[in-house]
Amino acid sequence: MLRKAPAVAGNVLLWASTLFFLWPFYWMLIGAFKNLKVALQIPPEWFPKQPTMENFRILAVDFPLFRWLYNSLFISVVSTVLVIAVSSLAAYAFAKVPFKGSKWLFGAMIASMSIPHTVLLIPLFQMMNKLGMTNSLWGVLLPLVGWPFGVFLLKQFMQTLPGALIEAAKIDGASEWQTFRRVMLPLAKPGIAVLGIFTFVNSWNDYVWQMIMLKDKMMYTIPVGVKIARQVQEVDINYGVAMAGALCATLPVLLVFLYFQRYFTQGITFGALKG
Repeated sequence: MLRKAPAVAGNVLLWASTLFFLWPFYWMLIGAFKNLKVALQIPPEWFPKQPTMENFRILAVDFPLFRWLYNSLFISVVSTVLVIAVSSLAAYAFAKVPFKGSKWLFGAMIASMSIPHTVLLIPLFQMMNKLGMTNSLWGVLLPLVGWPFGVFLLKQFMQTLPGALIEAAKIDGASEWQTFRRVMLPLAKPGIAVLGIFTFVNSWNDYVWQMIMLKDKMMYTIPVGVKIARQVQEVDINYGVAMAGALCATLPVLLVFLYFQRYFTQGITFGALKG
């Protein structure tokens, strides 16, 4: 019995941790189906006795919910594709193409990761304003493309791939571009999937930058749109609408993670074993 005690304690701790992290999602889920009066009720209802779709109706009818979702998806998908394209090219150069000053350049790029994002907001806004890209989706997503973390992540992954494959490709007459596209990219799929998830989530949740750049209601993303939709006259916040909006904002990210979960698990463990 004593031998099983550590395993039992580990299982109890695992279940307790799981419930702890799932609780906010459950509270958001049930809150999305409560009206304003029930949402403010003390003691709270742990399960809605009379669930309602009124909160979703408010978002879809009184506000352009589907336009907000489209804006968020456009920014997140396009920025993810561009980040993967730019980061994979740069990472391949740092990892497999020796050139003078590569270590210094990579070190400077890593040092830039320590700069707080808030410090860059004003110069980035001024730059986008001079380019005439404020209040536009492209103005929101383009600054996200130059993400040093993406280069760092893929460079560390590509370093684990055997260099003999590159040499074999070049012996067969492949150019640098062909070697990158036909050899390195297929092998780097787990790392690319991890970067894709990180980039999608980062772009989707970049509330502060989106709030600064977007002024027109039809250009809002779902995080910014929910902020104005939750305001009501009776109270400061309509918690039911806020929870419904949060649920709409969470589901796409959750689906992306679940779809790429297998690659994500492979990617985060790429340094554990080296062939």
